Amino acid sequence: MPELFEKTVLNGMVLRNRFVHSATQEGMANADGSVNERLIRRQEALAEGEIGLIVPGAACISAQGKVGAGYKGVHNDETVAGLSMMAEAAHKHGSSIALQLTHAGGRMQGPSETGTALGPSDMKLTKVPCRAMTRDDIAQTVADFAAAAVRAKKAGFDAVQLHAAHSSLLSQFFSPYFNRRADEYGGSLENRARFVLEVLRAVRSAVGSGFPILIKINSEDFLDGGATLDQMVPYALMLESESIDAIELSGGTYVSAPRYFISRPEGTVPKGQEIYFKEAAELYKREVKVPLILVGGVRSLEVAGRVIRSGLADYVALCRPFIREPGLVRRWRLGDIARATCISCNLCFDPMRAGDGVYCVALERERQKKGG
Repeated sequence: MPELFEKTVLNGMVLRNRFVHSATQEGMANADGSVNERLIRRQEALAEGEIGLIVPGAACISAQGKVGAGYKGVHNDETVAGLSMMAEAAHKHGSSIALQLTHAGGRMQGPSETGTALGPSDMKLTKVPCRAMTRDDIAQTVADFAAAAVRAKKAGFDAVQLHAAHSSLLSQFFSPYFNRRADEYGGSLENRARFVLEVLRAVRSAVGSGFPILIKINSEDFLDGGATLDQMVPYALMLESESIDAIELSGGTYVSAPRYFISRPEGTVPKGQEIYFKEAAELYKREVKVPLILVGGVRSLEVAGRVIRSGLADYVALCRPFIREPGLVRRWRLGDIARATCISCNLCFDPMRAGDGVYCVALERERQKKGG
């Protein structure tokens, strides 16, 4: 399927094929958010596997915005040296790499400097209470995103991706489920998008017109009172008007039912519905011209090829399959086109949450069984 392995360019960033490693939290960073050898080796393995664009797990843009243990940081200048080694590891083997920038918002897992999380509204999503951000908080966070993007560029990353999906802070502001503000940042779709657009403008001003900025958004929240599918295209058109370079389309939040989230468990996806957000992608492609990265459920070369040939998306993103098989794209290119061996059991996230780093638990158990 030559269409999957053709070279493309996104605002000057050359990608050797149309496969994207969708950001998957590794849970491997040091306690201070700095990069270590495990994270560097992870990017190197993915690049050796010939993935066109690697988007590692999210990096937190401020100490206040840290999600939890094991998350990388890009919140101060001391993080740049380690991040540079991650970028170099990807480049060494021919992959491009984009740093995903995030803020936890109300999803903060551990204690903060102030004792509270910051979000669009007063709420409690974790054990840490969340208070509504003031206008000063919003302005500071916009500046933090811009400064983080500059550090990513300095570290040698080829692009940045704004994390505005899955109930990150940017996602929380856009979702009426989380955002109950009555000021210019709440209520209408335009108001709920305001914060995201301010961040995008600030990042663009900071990194310049020739540096790619990507964004990951929800097709819908799959929540009563959340962002809905009919809001996605108008939102994407706003991002297009601000010169976003590519949009990755995902869906669901951490409080949505598991069967609607991006990492849907084994046995919850009906046969023939391998592409989770197919309807959303079709709606997107009718009106939005910005290149589309589509994530969710792809496990075979045949389906990936169909996505590109049909024009459903411009790039195919995978996440869990690359935890088990970082060399999957290379395997497919060399002619072994068997389906990805990931079984979507989600056991890989348990060690990540425990601070041991993400890995394929099912594969390790298979190896132990054979060895024992």
